[in-house]
Amino acid sequence: MSETVARVLLADVGGTNVRFGLADPAQPRPLLAGSVRRYRAADFATFADAARTYLGESGAAPRRGVFALAGQIRGGVVQVTNHAWSVSSERVRAELALESVHFINDFAAMSLCVPLLAPADVRRVGDAPAPALDESRDRTFAVVGPGTGLGVGALLLRGGRALALETEGGHIGFAPRNEEEVEVLRRLQARYGRVSNERLLSGSGLSNLHEALGEIHGTFAGRLGPAEITQRANERGDASCVHAVEVFCELLGAVAGDFVLAFGAWDGVYLAGGMPPLLLPWLDRGGFRRRFEDKGRFAEQLAQVPTQVIVHPDAGLLGAAACARALAGAGAAA
Repeated sequence: MSETVARVLLADVGGTNVRFGLADPAQPRPLLAGSVRRYRAADFATFADAARTYLGESGAAPRRGVFALAGQIRGGVVQVTNHAWSVSSERVRAELALESVHFINDFAAMSLCVPLLAPADVRRVGDAPAPALDESRDRTFAVVGPGTGLGVGALLLRGGRALALETEGGHIGFAPRNEEEVEVLRRLQARYGRVSNERLLSGSGLSNLHEALGEIHGTFAGRLGPAEITQRANERGDASCVHAVEVFCELLGAVAGDFVLAFGAWDGVYLAGGMPPLLLPWLDRGGFRRRFEDKGRFAEQLAQVPTQVIVHPDAGLLGAAACARALAGAGAAA
């Protein structure tokens, strides 16, 4: 079998961007350097259109595909969260002339990337030491990621195997902790009815939060996008934007700590997605860890749980490559 044929087509499909790459499952670092390309999902009518563009530009001719998609996989079909694409594994296999296709939830893939991360691919937040990823005992990690939406997954290391828990945890209901957050909830309830964590902890969520806080404190002068909010907070010290970013990081800490309790993820939390690397200076200021540890009778235990930000630019593809390697090793079709 030639090197080209042995390669696996990878995709990481989010609400805003779609990334493609190639994997060699026989390699310990299966994501092939230089193979990654990113496209705006809105520029293509279908996922297959985007994939054909990548294959044409890369000249690759893989036989198999492993695709990580933001959304619940049901019967081989995914309605991509926060985007119009509906993707069918059988239809895509036929359209791309692949022998086999494997779908995985995007945050299951993000979870599977963790054992492949190099030290330079993560940044520690807080004083708890970085977790060990050896096989000396079973371990459980939570993976939480605000980006276009709020992704939540878990990595379970069991008997030397890496297993990913697929969830839609970002859609758990928002739980306010103080009077200001109660007022934020009231305003978002008037707009959305039910308010999930994703309504605050995502790109559009930061805009929602800035608007609601501005209305509460009488400073709102127009809705801003998340990039403008962070830019104004970082470069201008705009008080309303600074406050919105600070509250965002506090809420992210609270939710990340909740998933430690929910998953039993005492070995650590990884923050993933597009926003945490951009918010590192704010995450380091203390509000994130304060709310992360603010868990009543479990505060002492949460203080010992390490939190890290994944800064690898293509972590979702790295996780899809890890999935491709695991499937090849198990003798299953990827």
